[in-house]
Amino acid sequence: LVFHHPPRRVAGIFQSTKKLVLSEQAGRGRTLEFLRRNAANGLSMANLVAGLASVLCSLNRQYFHSCWLLLVGFLLDLADGAVARRLDACSALGAKLDDFADFTTFGLATALLLQPRGVLDGLLVIAYVMAVFARLCFFSTGIPFTYRGLPCPYASSLLAGTFLLTAGNVTLLRVTAAVMILFMVDRGFYPHDKVLESQLWKKAVYAGGVVAILFSPATVASIYCLAWSTSYIIFPFAIWSCEA
Repeated sequence: LVFHHPPRRVAGIFQSTKKLVLSEQAGRGRTLEFLRRNAANGLSMANLVAGLASVLCSLNRQYFHSCWLLLVGFLLDLADGAVARRLDACSALGAKLDDFADFTTFGLATALLLQPRGVLDGLLVIAYVMAVFARLCFFSTGIPFTYRGLPCPYASSLLAGTFLLTAGNVTLLRVTAAVMILFMVDRGFYPHDKVLESQLWKKAVYAGGVVAILFSPATVASIYCLAWSTSYIIFPFAIWSCEA
């Protein structure tokens, strides 16, 4: 009996160690799966936070910071969709969160750049917000990876870039916003650009946008985003039609 105890103890230790390792592996697997399923939701939350921060900046008349946050939200929105599709993590909850983040950032926060002072200005702000609302909620094409009406992130990027480049020329900004409303409520089709899931040059454009927005002077960032957004708005199929 004395000689049989050590093997039993060793076997017990081995079994305990095995259970611990398997438990750790299962826990790590659950953690990785949770991160995979919520990576896109995390980007949507970051977009939402950027939009709320932009609203607060506009309310405090810090429009430079507001525009910068809108451009960051533009990048986050493009990355959000790409991550969700790449990880196959699309869900009804994620879609609702993404729409709410887009409405906050590219609707409310962007409209506040117009700085309403009277009734007509206020009506323009309301019209812009309602155009974004209609674009997000009602303009479904039924065609995979195709938009009906201009995607509101591009309109927001154009307005933010215009504001920065013109040093806050409100008259020009309001005219531009009115034109963007027409583009967003139009029933014409826009292709899904799928910037991060397509040709290498589109990924390079996105990477250039990250560098321009995060590390370049405001003038460079605004010119870059204006060129990027205008090319998609004016030449959606000639330049940005998705070819994976």
